Amino acid sequence: MWTPGTGEIILIVAVIVLLFGASKLPELARSAGKSAGEFKKAQKEAEISYQEFEKSLKDTTPDEKESKIQKMAKEQGIETAGKTDDQLLDEISAKMNKEN
Repeated sequence: MWTPGTGEIILIVAVIVLLFGASKLPELARSAGKSAGEFKKAQKEAEISYQEFEKSLKDTTPDEKESKIQKMAKEQGIETAGKTDDQLLDEISAKMNKEN
């Protein structure tokens, strides 16, 4: 992987100063810092949300999962008697694809 040396860094900084002017550099740096901060904040929020979702899945018992799948199938008008969860999920998916 290529890493810039001192000469390349000086050249890049000189080009940036010429393009934007010395007075705009603090403003650009401030904006870049705010953007990076917002990105990190959103990333942490997404990680927390994902962890909470995983925890809620682990806290659900198999009976609760089954009843949720069966409830969703019944809401879609699908007969649930004698069908496995996978069969019900396939039928729900097929019905949703037909509606779209």
